[in-house]
Amino acid sequence: MFGVATVRPFLIAIALSLASLSSAMAQSMVSVKGSTLNMRSGPSTKTEVLWELKRGYPLKVVKRQGRWLQVRDFEDDSGWVARSLTGSTPHHVVKSRIANVRKGPSTRTRILGKAEYGELLRTKEKKGKWVRVQRPNGQTGWIAKSLLWGW
Repeated sequence: MFGVATVRPFLIAIALSLASLSSAMAQSMVSVKGSTLNMRSGPSTKTEVLWELKRGYPLKVVKRQGRWLQVRDFEDDSGWVARSLTGSTPHHVVKSRIANVRKGPSTRTRILGKAEYGELLRTKEKKGKWVRVQRPNGQTGWIAKSLLWGW
């Protein structure tokens, strides 16, 4: 039989593991599913609209509360969005002033174009420290992951 001294540390370890798992699950990414979404100051349609976000915009989930998600964007702005208006289609945002869009996942490949700060990109593939993206004009190419924020 197990004594209280044996069971208590075991139960504490399980509780800490579950809390850590819950925190990891909350730290997931979502994107705007519809054409636009309002980021609000609180988890209600009666709260102030802080930002209007476009389709695909990636957001990091900080907390879940009923039908609402508390989120952060690439500039560390925080707010609340309706969970039903988010999806799981991966996107990135350019976080550097300029990012070279390259033919392949290497600085030795040809530059196809330049993406600017805040540009929203559809994530197509990841390879090591590189992300293959699709720009709004349909152009695809590779950008160093360190220049992007998102999935």
